[in-house]
Amino acid sequence: MMKFTFRITTTFLLGMLSATSLLAQKTPPKKPNFVVIMADDLGYGDIGTFGAKDIRTPNIDKLANDGLKFTSFYSTSPVCSPSRFGLLTGRYPRRQGVDGVFFPESFNGIPKEELTIAEALKTKGYSTGIVGKWHLGHHRQYLPLQNGFDEYFGIPYSNDMQGVAYLRGNEVEQYNIDQKYTTKTYTEEAIKFIDKHKKEPFFLYLPHTMPHVPLHASPAFEGKSKRGLYGDVIEELDWSVGQVVEALKKNGIEDNTLVIFTSDNGPWLIFDIEGGSAGNLRNGKGTTFEGGQRVPAIFHWPAKIKAGTVYDDLALHLDIFPTILTLAGYQSKLSNPIDGEDISSILTSNGKRKGDEFIYYSNGKVEAFRKGDWKIRLAQPASKNYLNGKENPATEALLFNLKDDVAETKNLYQSSPEKANELLSALDKKIKSIGETPKTLPQRLPADDSHIKKYQQRHPELKK
Repeated sequence: MMKFTFRITTTFLLGMLSATSLLAQKTPPKKPNFVVIMADDLGYGDIGTFGAKDIRTPNIDKLANDGLKFTSFYSTSPVCSPSRFGLLTGRYPRRQGVDGVFFPESFNGIPKEELTIAEALKTKGYSTGIVGKWHLGHHRQYLPLQNGFDEYFGIPYSNDMQGVAYLRGNEVEQYNIDQKYTTKTYTEEAIKFIDKHKKEPFFLYLPHTMPHVPLHASPAFEGKSKRGLYGDVIEELDWSVGQVVEALKKNGIEDNTLVIFTSDNGPWLIFDIEGGSAGNLRNGKGTTFEGGQRVPAIFHWPAKIKAGTVYDDLALHLDIFPTILTLAGYQSKLSNPIDGEDISSILTSNGKRKGDEFIYYSNGKVEAFRKGDWKIRLAQPASKNYLNGKENPATEALLFNLKDDVAETKNLYQSSPEKANELLSALDKKIKSIGETPKTLPQRLPADDSHIKKYQQRHPELKK
């Protein structure tokens, strides 16, 4: 009898083990979560891991120490709106004429035929949310909820523009914002999103308003850094990063979440002490020198990325779109050509990016081109600085070896004509591969103030 019982029990156990094995084989691996944190106008030299000595950024530095730091990572534009377009679509913004910054009086925004990261991930069962600055059009059809996001809270454009207000979804939730608390408010909203969606795959896009001017820090951080208000703002952003990571840990999903930290473009140097630092890079926001488009970038994913990894070769904001789609298992054919590259192998297996070319666009025009370690910057005419009215001097054609001279101080154009011609030929080929592109989308239309001028002519005594 005992022998019979033993056989039954053994058979039962073997069956259970077999069923469990089959169930394990059929259960697909859990999809990773994605959190993309983007600062606004943060300079290459504004955080510790990229060289800052007078601003404390322990949380961002820890992301780099425990993850992957890119030292040669580029935004697609030296200004806000086009760089955000490039990150969310994987495409040069020139392909749609998104060449400059949208304003509250703009009638344009991200075109409906563009596929965003959020739209693609929704087809794979992801919950999608954005907390922060959108800046790709504020009319209803251009807002996040019409472009793949399930949830939106934030300011639709830059904080120095008229009519700054918090939107929730498609509606205004709050006017008269106290910007001292914007970073804190965004952080709280981001944590709510993580807590709400912790049991399902999600994509959280957190584009901060700061450190775009005007600068504001909450009382807990104001006056605490060694670099004045700008440093205070960065230290609060670092606190925010720490809070987001802590929320992932608390919910037990840090290991399965890829966190990306970057900036939309370089620092706005014209604001001097409130304009950030590009470190040892030349110039800043609004220019196609390295300080304008080479930005900090850190990828953190404990389960996949080896701690302390550094990647020194070219990588781009454009790469984020195809990389996230690959990691999420998105396999549908894309209707639009993608300019970025899937760099998931760099994250998980010491791979290398195949492409080594990048076009530096400014206001829809090609100003520079990089191939490998070399960069050529085309001759530029003199121009006026819109902020102070001063003349930006004309520049001659420039050629740099960025590996030897990242500060762009030694012009090799005259001494290396063969290399210059090689890059010009490669640039021409690259532009032809993109094909014909549309005119720039109007950013704002001038007001007809002829009535005021006529009135002033009739009343010259009113003129000062």
